Amino acid sequence: MNDTNEHLDKLMQELRRGTLTIGVLSQLFEPQYGYSLVASLEERDFPVEPGTLYPLLRRLEKQGLLESKWDTNEARPRKYYLLSETGKEVFEQLVVEWKSMVESLDTLLENKGGN
Repeated sequence: MNDTNEHLDKLMQELRRGTLTIGVLSQLFEPQYGYSLVASLEERDFPVEPGTLYPLLRRLEKQGLLESKWDTNEARPRKYYLLSETGKEVFEQLVVEWKSMVESLDTLLENKGGN
């Protein structure tokens, strides 16, 4: 792998890590379990590995942004996640911040090089 690709891969991982939380929170206005969330995100061209998703879900729950509930009615018990009230408020603010950053970045990119 050449230097350009190596740098690009690392920077894309950082960028993706920063956007993953917003993407996950956006899908949890309705209860979802881990695999359904992986599938939902993949359907929307936002793939995430289960090994990345589950630790994020646990962290967001510990931070109070998600609530969870076990469903043991099926043959295999599933833990469903849902945004808490705090999670909804945080998500809405993240969206505002995201849109502001995108707008600012668009302006910077349009005027790159001081033109």
